[in-house]
Amino acid sequence: HVQLVESGGGLMQAGGSLRLSCAASGVTFSKYPMGWFRQAPWKEREFVAAIRSAGITYYADSVKGRFTISRDNAKNTVFLQMNSLKPEDTAVYYCAASVGKAGSYYFVGRYDYWGQGTQVTVSS
Repeated sequence: HVQLVESGGGLMQAGGSLRLSCAASGVTFSKYPMGWFRQAPWKEREFVAAIRSAGITYYADSVKGRFTISRDNAKNTVFLQMNSLKPEDTAVYYCAASVGKAGSYYFVGRYDYWGQGTQVTVSS
């Protein structure tokens, strides 16, 4: 039974930083790509960042240079360091694991398992 649990969300002023964590269980974490997505009210879920098992990373243009995805395989945890936050970063952030699917890391359909989400709110 694969479980992903996000933490670290909250309220932050524009220009500030937050670090999200996603703890995985029930899966050999180190073998699989992991991703972060976000969903703002009335919008579709969108790709934020992904990291492959070997550490290769991918980012949405909107967060490139501000956000950093990383993973600690010993702790079965993936992180999203978010700097220079903007009000448009406000969303529920979801962690996702790609275990049995193929395709682009940028798309929701690549991922089999999802966390429950953590709210990030950035005030102007």
